[in-house]
Amino acid sequence: MSNKILHDSTSNFTTGLLLVFIVLKLCKVINWSWWWVLSPLWIPIAVLGLVALILILLAAKEEIKIKKYKKKIPNKVG
Repeated sequence: MSNKILHDSTSNFTTGLLLVFIVLKLCKVINWSWWWVLSPLWIPIAVLGLVALILILLAAKEEIKIKKYKKKIPNKVG
């Protein structure tokens, strides 16, 4: 239940921030590039992608460790 509340409040915050930035840009109050105006959209996606990449690299590193360990142990069958 608390995860849903946290997600909803975060989503509402980023949506509100995005709308404020767009209105300020269109009213020429801020002179930012559109990349920064739209940053509430792409920054969370970029952070999520970075975390996913780190997890994939850590999993690959662990898989390499396991393969090296298995090569050291002789397989005694039969």
